[in-house]
Amino acid sequence: MRHRSKKWALATVLALSIVLVIGGCGNNGVNGGGEPEGGSETKADSGGSNAASGAGMDKPRVAFVYIGPPGDGGWTSEHDKGRKYMEEKLGIKADTVENVPESADAERVITELAQNHDIIFTTSFGYMDPTLNVAKKFPNVKFMHVSGYKTSDNMGTYFGKNFEASYLSGIAAGKMTKADHIGYVGAFPIPEVIYNINAFTLGIQSVNPDAKVSVVWSNTWFDPTVERQAAVSLLDKGADVLLAYQDSPATLQAAAERGAMAGGNDSDMTRYAPEAYLTNPVWVWGPFYTKVVQSVMDGTWTNEPYMGSMADGLVDIAPLGPSVPDDVKELVAAKKQEILDGKLEVFKGPLLDQSGAAKVAEGQSMPLEEILGMNWFVKGVEGSIPQ
Repeated sequence: MRHRSKKWALATVLALSIVLVIGGCGNNGVNGGGEPEGGSETKADSGGSNAASGAGMDKPRVAFVYIGPPGDGGWTSEHDKGRKYMEEKLGIKADTVENVPESADAERVITELAQNHDIIFTTSFGYMDPTLNVAKKFPNVKFMHVSGYKTSDNMGTYFGKNFEASYLSGIAAGKMTKADHIGYVGAFPIPEVIYNINAFTLGIQSVNPDAKVSVVWSNTWFDPTVERQAAVSLLDKGADVLLAYQDSPATLQAAAERGAMAGGNDSDMTRYAPEAYLTNPVWVWGPFYTKVVQSVMDGTWTNEPYMGSMADGLVDIAPLGPSVPDDVKELVAAKKQEILDGKLEVFKGPLLDQSGAAKVAEGQSMPLEEILGMNWFVKGVEGSIPQ
């Protein structure tokens, strides 16, 4: 698994009472940039951490734990861009450990880092319990874990509303399809993927109510061969626009070979097939990482869970591809501004499920905790959610 697991279904339910929206992480342009450099095994000084609770420090020792390589072109790549942004802004050189499996080995790696670092970012959902276990042993070290729900006095969590960008991607897809048939290559049938498929579909329906969305599951985060096969199956069924929730560009490349359009996930994938590229949600971690490390330096760090959004810059949409007409780009930009202004809510009623049953009444907004625990498809999605 890459950065989330099927435990996320439980995670989102338990997270309901702790998710907070905290502003202040503006988008300062880290969305662009070239390919990231590879991470390095940490080689820190010996000795315990000096990050006393509530006390600031001049230059905290920072480390990141990655599930994959920084050059994966997706999830880890974006975290590594965020790390570099933080380093540049604060003059701090962080250590990284890459390709750490979500197993007992993760706890070993995090323990070794905790002996010589003041703040550690663990960037995969499966690191949650290992991070918590180590946090209990090192109370003077600050830990930040992505997408989880467990916290302690010295451990916080962070994630973002990427479904906002999925909705905008859907608007682009709804405008670009000629067959009124759009495909989605889902990663795993967990709430995070489900609510992004639903947001994508709602965006499509806002501009093209006749379009249908077919979903197939790859049960992968990064397996180009499997993901390509899933994409081809959708193309064979007549879909002419695809979106995928994995890190590889396999879906985009398969679409390009068939004269279709597609987008991926996590990172701008224009470079893999420019003329076939649609767009997709992306993460912008740099300002957030900078803010967290600065708070440790200032002695103001807290363990309050953070749920970022497009408004505070943690989530964005990649630039629409060169084949997308200007009028579509302008429409997406206008709807993005409505989201930023708080005028457009993705999951606002009326919302119906696949059977046509009402799930959210007209004019009502779906609470965030229900979005994060979503286990049903909206009307217009063709496909099932495996148990």
